[in-house]
Amino acid sequence: MRRLIINADDFGLTHGVNRAIAEGHVRGVVTSTTLMANSRAFDEAVLIAKSSDKWSVGCHLVLVDGEPLIDPGRVPTLVPGRNSHKFRDGVGILALQSLAGRVDSDQVEAESIAQIRKLQASGINVSHVDTHKHTHIFPGVLNGILRAARICGVSAIRNPFESFAADFARTRKQLWKRYVQVRFLGRLASPFRKAVQKAGMRTPDGTFGIVVTGHLDRQLFQGIAENIPEGTWEFVCHPGYLDEDLQAIPTRLRESRTAELELLTSRETREVLASRNVELITYRDL
Repeated sequence: MRRLIINADDFGLTHGVNRAIAEGHVRGVVTSTTLMANSRAFDEAVLIAKSSDKWSVGCHLVLVDGEPLIDPGRVPTLVPGRNSHKFRDGVGILALQSLAGRVDSDQVEAESIAQIRKLQASGINVSHVDTHKHTHIFPGVLNGILRAARICGVSAIRNPFESFAADFARTRKQLWKRYVQVRFLGRLASPFRKAVQKAGMRTPDGTFGIVVTGHLDRQLFQGIAENIPEGTWEFVCHPGYLDEDLQAIPTRLRESRTAELELLTSRETREVLASRNVELITYRDL
């Protein structure tokens, strides 16, 4: 049996991203999405989320490239300085700090609770959690998030480890760097599974789409779909429309979001998944 969750990240980022995710769900294969609590188009995303009971809506926890919901003074290990009101830019420093044991998991827990609770207070039944830039791959971050999820009654979390990225990275030179990074971080997969199991939470067998983020096209998607092994998996995607709001945000994912939307709503995408007997599910089906 092959089961696949297709999750659209960055819900709430902009109006164009919201519209694309909604279209990917209604007209395409998107079965799940994760909503950013501290995002500019949050209220609109909440309304869209409530318009369908056929998908699962989780919390896209933001611990980099954004602002904390709680007082920044309560999360000093997550911000670059005493007077900073924002998280660090990019995942690099947070990764080094976490691996060195310098990220306070209690601070991660407090901020994560605030973000999850904001969704729940807006009437969202939060089905799962994942993180912007996959920061929960690091133990110091993961432990705080797992505690926060349990406190908030959320029982599922993304497994951010890609299982067979090498077969696709070799086909594109621009994916080599990303592949090496993912392969290196794969050593954290075993501690991740042990921590999730100890917390009594559910997670898929692995994830597809991380290595190809920003470069996804029909050929790469078909290669992934045709090689999905038995089990329950998640495909990570980032559909969107390139509007003025998105242009104003510091992100490398711009034109690629439009290309992903076209792919996710195409007849060929449904056909390739059906040819492999892939059952599309949501996080509620784990």
